[in-house]
Amino acid sequence: RAAWGPDQPRCLVLLSCSRMPPSLFQALHQLYYDPNIENKNLAQKWLMQAQVSPQAWHFSWLLLHMDKVPEIQYFGASALHIKISRYWNDIPADQYESLKSQLFTHITRFAGGSKIVLTRLCVALASLALSMMPEAWPCAVADMVRMFQAEDSNVDGRARCLALLELLTVLPEEFQTSRLPQYRKGQVRSVLAQECGSVFPLLEQLLQQQDSPGFIKQKVLKCFSSWVQLEIPLMDCENLIQAAFTSLQDPELFDTAVEAVVNAISQPDAQRYVNTLLKLIPPVLGLQEQLRQAVQSGDMETSHGICRIAVALGENHSRALLDQVEHWQSFLALVNMIMFCTGIPGHYPVNETTSSLTLTFWYTLQDDILSFEPDKQAVYQQVYRPVYFQLVDVLLHKAQFPSDEEYGFWSSDEKEQFRIYRVDISDTLMYVYEMLGAELLSSLYDKLGRLLTNTEQPSTWQHTEALLYGFQSIAETIDVNYSDVVPGLIGLIPRISISNVQLADTVMFTIGALSEWLADHPVMINNVLPLVLQALGNPELSISSVSTLKKICRECKYDLPPYAANIVAVSQEVLMKQIHKTSQCMWLMQALGFLLSALQVEEILKNLHSLITPYIQQLEKLADETPNPSNKLAIIHILGLLSNLFTTLDISHHDDDHESTEGKKLPVQQGPNPVVVVLQQVFQLIQKVLSKWLNDAQVVESVCAIFEKSVKTLLDDFAPMVPQLCEMLGQMYSTIPQASAIDLTRQLVHIFAHEPAHFPPIKALFLLVTSVTLTLFQQGPRDHPDIVDSFMQLLAQALKRKPDLFLCSNLDVKAVFQCGVLSLKFPEAPTVKASCGFFTELLPRCGEIAPVGQVVHENGKVLLQAVLEGVGGQASRSLMDHFAEILFALNKHCFSYLSVWIKEAMQQDGFPSARVSPEQKETFSQQILSRERVNKRRVKEMVKEFTLLCRGLHGTEYTADY
Repeated sequence: RAAWGPDQPRCLVLLSCSRMPPSLFQALHQLYYDPNIENKNLAQKWLMQAQVSPQAWHFSWLLLHMDKVPEIQYFGASALHIKISRYWNDIPADQYESLKSQLFTHITRFAGGSKIVLTRLCVALASLALSMMPEAWPCAVADMVRMFQAEDSNVDGRARCLALLELLTVLPEEFQTSRLPQYRKGQVRSVLAQECGSVFPLLEQLLQQQDSPGFIKQKVLKCFSSWVQLEIPLMDCENLIQAAFTSLQDPELFDTAVEAVVNAISQPDAQRYVNTLLKLIPPVLGLQEQLRQAVQSGDMETSHGICRIAVALGENHSRALLDQVEHWQSFLALVNMIMFCTGIPGHYPVNETTSSLTLTFWYTLQDDILSFEPDKQAVYQQVYRPVYFQLVDVLLHKAQFPSDEEYGFWSSDEKEQFRIYRVDISDTLMYVYEMLGAELLSSLYDKLGRLLTNTEQPSTWQHTEALLYGFQSIAETIDVNYSDVVPGLIGLIPRISISNVQLADTVMFTIGALSEWLADHPVMINNVLPLVLQALGNPELSISSVSTLKKICRECKYDLPPYAANIVAVSQEVLMKQIHKTSQCMWLMQALGFLLSALQVEEILKNLHSLITPYIQQLEKLADETPNPSNKLAIIHILGLLSNLFTTLDISHHDDDHESTEGKKLPVQQGPNPVVVVLQQVFQLIQKVLSKWLNDAQVVESVCAIFEKSVKTLLDDFAPMVPQLCEMLGQMYSTIPQASAIDLTRQLVHIFAHEPAHFPPIKALFLLVTSVTLTLFQQGPRDHPDIVDSFMQLLAQALKRKPDLFLCSNLDVKAVFQCGVLSLKFPEAPTVKASCGFFTELLPRCGEIAPVGQVVHENGKVLLQAVLEGVGGQASRSLMDHFAEILFALNKHCFSYLSVWIKEAMQQDGFPSARVSPEQKETFSQQILSRERVNKRRVKEMVKEFTLLCRGLHGTEYTADY
């Protein structure tokens, strides 16, 4: 405590309690050496406050004494940097020179000392220079160079050189992360770019000197790499780029030289200097021999680095280089070099990690070629179509799996990286289709056909799988319905000898990708469906077989009735054997829902009976058991199966695409909906399950999901279930309120509240849910943000679909209003958003619903107060548009009241924030009440502007994207 003296700030006095370290040095000792993590955290918190205190100016220099250990010196240097970079305005102008001089002195002193302390001092001086230039320190960089080049007998010349290079390296880096205002950033960038004339000649000289040691040259390259990111003209960098190319031959400098060349080439501004770019192609091509040798010797680092350089030039400047028609051969040579990198031998990511770097280049090159006018495009297509066909061969070769034995040794992480790599290849192939068109599919088909019919040279499964993968990649996203090779492909698939899980997976996914084509060519379904049903029984093919069956059942359902019995039988068998994981079981039920939707009602009921009877029997047994964790999982699983089946079982066909059903005989619905029949049969059983599991949110959620998904799918067909479901929901919610019950109530209000026949049960349920929730609010709703969120959404839905619900005499509109105001103050953003949605629906009803109008006029000021508190800083900035919606609605529907309320609210001291002045509050009030109040976009802008003022963020870097 003594380290601070008598004038220590109050905040630090508060921190200097018995648990805090009694001195600065003790705090530093705790931070660096104390094994107790809690003590470390306390010390760090204390020291962070110390760094920003006024006393930091004093103790920083004391900590930099040469008798201190590097950790303590480092803290002193860091404190200096923080004070200079964040509290520049605290420094009197007459102290600038003194501060600069002290920093130079300390950097010179530490030139041969601790590297981390030297770097931190350089960063502090860099921050000082950025804040002073150009007015207070017009030639900062030149002065730095001159200062360190001056003879100083006390410091070794090499150490001074390293210190200068460190300072010159961190200067652009500090600029990139500085908190300078935007207008100053542009000004300082321009000054720094001009000052490169003081830096680059020095760097060139150091690189060319024969006696410069490797570590100096490495530092020079790092310094150059840092400076080129200041958008310095590429032609000014030519000599240093060429020197960096030369450094690539030195293994010690290789990595740093690669970074320097890539950074220089990748500047956005570089494409303006086409002549310099053209000069760079020969040295890049000159690296090919070094690249080949690296590949042969398995030197992944070198091949990776050279590839980065070639890709940086090609990817960043393909358009500029394509435009130089007379140099087309040199650019084509660069493209072929990148092709070599794409096809680099070995399996990614085990034997090589280079090929993935090149994929984006092929996108860029294709986009640039296709962006030319037709005549020029035709010329380039002639040159580059063969290149892209070669690319397809290379990519499919790279996508091949290794041998089974080799793949067995791969780690799970390597297998996952390879999977992602194949997805990237798939995306590239899909993109290349735009360039090559139908000819690409024909090429793949011909190769696959030759592979499968060549009996003299049996192919590996990997080769077959890669070609199929190519097909799948294109068919998944491109419409292949008019392709003349797909029938042949469907004919080839059964001929594939599937002896491997990976190949089987790809066969499945390829069939799935062709499901839309099968819907247009139903005669071919029988060629592939047996393969899919056979694969369903293999747990290793779980994801691919189930997802493919689901796609076929969704796309081809009106052509599947002849196969329905077989599909249901096989599906039932695998479900009973529990071959698949839970999520695949759910997908399988969805597939069966699609399938059954296309059958006649009596057929559906028959299949439903055989399909779900075993589960109903199991559920009956579970309902009699005492609740425990294992039978809970079984109950949730069965309820999940039912809800997923009912999600897609839709005999009304209102979700069907007109084209997909055109010319097809759809089953005619007679009698009640089969889903409703089943739900009525199991309703009592579900109630029995609920009675034992009402305390468990997951089970209640699963029960509600069955009805919610059924309501969404069936819509009006669900009507017969409405009375009994309303009654059950009321009983559930009265006993233990849960958000899922409110969400289901909201669905019922949305679909049935406007129908006179269903209004009584819906009204009774709505009033009961509201009454129970209001009681919950009286007891304290903070522990139930999910219930509050769902309740606000229910109220908004009721106002939207059936505002008459708010005319009910036993609905306490005032209490509901007050709950909404309370919900606006919740810390959970979704809850606040839902509350805002409620008020934006409520306020427009002021005129048409008398109880609402009365409550708003009597209590609207409280609402406005809550909104202004949120805008003032109580709520997340992401919610400001939603608060603005409430202000907009108040303006539109309660203008005369609002003009009084806002005036009264803003007269409170420190409201809605102590950071805004009375003038700023007055300006905001006038803006909100001005003619612009009818423009919702402008109201949102006003609120965003005002919230920044309230938070003290206006005009800072934090608001740049806001």
